[in-house]
Amino acid sequence: MDSSARPVGDDQALLDRLAAWIVELRLELPAILTLETCKPLSLLAGQTLAFFEPLAAAVFRMPDYRRFAALIERRETVEALLRTIEKHVDQRGARRAESPGPRAAGAAPDPPAPGDRSR
Repeated sequence: MDSSARPVGDDQALLDRLAAWIVELRLELPAILTLETCKPLSLLAGQTLAFFEPLAAAVFRMPDYRRFAALIERRETVEALLRTIEKHVDQRGARRAESPGPRAAGAAPDPPAPGDRSR
């Protein structure tokens, strides 16, 4: 894949916002599974998005929706979106590892070590 086929500038920013939103909602697993499964049908996905544009106009900002519909038709864009989602998941994991917060209220205590009879 040559570098000219990769999304750049505003297109990459759109994919980055979409990936951040997916990870924020914790939907990265279904999104990755769906994108990997439907990668061969990316052209059909773009055409389907164009077909449903009138319905989507009530929910999405149209310039972003139209640009995404055009972008998703290219398989390299699907790959770029997958990489961006994975990058955001890695960043979330790194932030969580750097600042371990307090345990959630009501969380089960750690199990005792084998051979520990202090209870």
